[in-house]
Amino acid sequence: FSDPFISRRRANDFIQADGRLEAISQERIRERVKAPRERQREICEDYIPCKQYSLYRGYAAAYRHYFDRRRTK
Repeated sequence: FSDPFISRRRANDFIQADGRLEAISQERIRERVKAPRERQREICEDYIPCKQYSLYRGYAAAYRHYFDRRRTK
């Protein structure tokens, strides 16, 4: 016959496994949804003049200089 109760050593096994799975799923979500700064940096890296400007002024300033101008037409 088997004991219906879980031993003390194994009592939290299933909780720890769920925590790890939750952390992995949260990481996958973060990989799919990029932060706005990260998207801006990638856009700037793809455009050579912006990338070179960023070497001196930084990516935030370079993105503003090349892409963040508002069109007034």
